[in-house]
Amino acid sequence: MTNDRKNRKKKKKFKKFRERRCRFTRLGVEFIDWKDVPTLQRLCTGQSKILGRKRSGTSAKFQRRLKQAIQRARYMALIPYVGS
Repeated sequence: MTNDRKNRKKKKKFKKFRERRCRFTRLGVEFIDWKDVPTLQRLCTGQSKILGRKRSGTSAKFQRRLKQAIQRARYMALIPYVGS
């Protein structure tokens, strides 16, 4: 009986959750510029896929705006459609 208690795994205590806010909300951005290529490329994978909300940490509102900005930048040939 005492061996069973010793061999049990201890329950992990919850870590304090640090609130993650959208990077655009933190910076006070109102408009995502399609000409800002470094920012847009940071939010794309190596295959030129747009990162999801969970990985990028953006809010739904800015994720939609980001998608539109990336589409415009691709149309203007600033960002490739397919990664190299």
